[in-house]
Amino acid sequence: MEELLGSIARVGAMVSKVRGADDLEALLRTIVDTSVERTRAERGLLILEQGDGELLVRTARKAGTTEGVDVEGAVKYSVSTVRRVIETGAAARDTFDPDGDHQDLGASIVDLKLRALMCVPISMGEGEEAARGALYVDSKIASRQFNAQDLSYFQALSQQISIAVGSAKLHLDSLEKVRLEQSLEIASAIQSGLMPSVPEGLEGFDLFGWYQSAERASGDFYDFVPMKDGRFAVVVGDVTGHGIGPALVTASAQGTLRSTLRFLDDPGRAICFLNEDLSARLDDGMFVTLFLGIFSKEGFSYLNAGHTPPLIWRAATGEIETVDGDGPALGVMDDFPYETPSTVKLEAGDVFLALTDGIVEARAAVGSEELYGEEEVREVLSGLAAAGKSAEEIGGELVQRVLKFVAGYREDDMTLVVVRRLS
Repeated sequence: MEELLGSIARVGAMVSKVRGADDLEALLRTIVDTSVERTRAERGLLILEQGDGELLVRTARKAGTTEGVDVEGAVKYSVSTVRRVIETGAAARDTFDPDGDHQDLGASIVDLKLRALMCVPISMGEGEEAARGALYVDSKIASRQFNAQDLSYFQALSQQISIAVGSAKLHLDSLEKVRLEQSLEIASAIQSGLMPSVPEGLEGFDLFGWYQSAERASGDFYDFVPMKDGRFAVVVGDVTGHGIGPALVTASAQGTLRSTLRFLDDPGRAICFLNEDLSARLDDGMFVTLFLGIFSKEGFSYLNAGHTPPLIWRAATGEIETVDGDGPALGVMDDFPYETPSTVKLEAGDVFLALTDGIVEARAAVGSEELYGEEEVREVLSGLAAAGKSAEEIGGELVQRVLKFVAGYREDDMTLVVVRRLS
């Protein structure tokens, strides 16, 4: 009993120190070393069953002068015994007579000249995801024959080891979750810093931009890019999916487009350049929808690559127009010839609204078929624009209504940009 409690204390002390994969490896070595030491065996193995049913020797140690050492080379053991123990969940204790008839002995037992072995089932993890395996010790020494008391001890030790390993894995998973949360916080902060501040004092225009991610990092982005000739570019993009992966593509696309617009004033050429860059690097099934408009007092020239069509509310008529698309999403066809259409006029009081599908397709709840819809967007835009509200008031009201509609449930990233022509 004292030996058992001492072994449990030794293993338990290491569980609290597990901080990473190396610590877990050290714990497994200690478990096998303890098994070899306490059973006075020559060799110990921790064997796990893989998803395909194959057996993997996870840790192999042999008795040393002060502590165990790794078993080098290919590790042979009684495979039939280990499989029987894993399948039945019953411990095994065998003694062999090397001078007797070898007919019933396995080849590994004969080759290794084993005199005794013990094997007990072990579980690593919890529930259906728990890995099945066995803790195994053997000896070639004639004087060492495992008895019933040895097996009882070994079984008790294996049960405590299963609990210890499960605790270590849970502890490690908890640490990994904390690290992941910290990484996501950093990624979210970096992405938030990449989103532009709304330009102030831009003569003739009133601007507003907003986004909210479904997770910590967003696959949506918007940008306001000042041009050398006094014009400014408005960009709204949406990468398939949400989370860290799409956020990395977002940062790349945003940076590439900003750099390109410094020396290319044609939206079509700028998008062709970005499309070639993304097509070479995006995984299959991933693409970027994007709207790019170059605004001036005369209006704006634009290119819509598979993006949700923006809307324009006309002050003169009170009607809403749709800015249709011009080509496929970026990353779908690397050589698509995107071309810039003619300039769309913006008169004093007109309001331009670009958004991502996360707003028009926002769901009221999980599994709900009710979407916020474009009609609701048009109603908010028409009512507030006609009342002479600012870009921030229009965008802010639309945001509040969408967030109220989803009531905390966010299935996709949401982004919008509002441009109101003042004079």
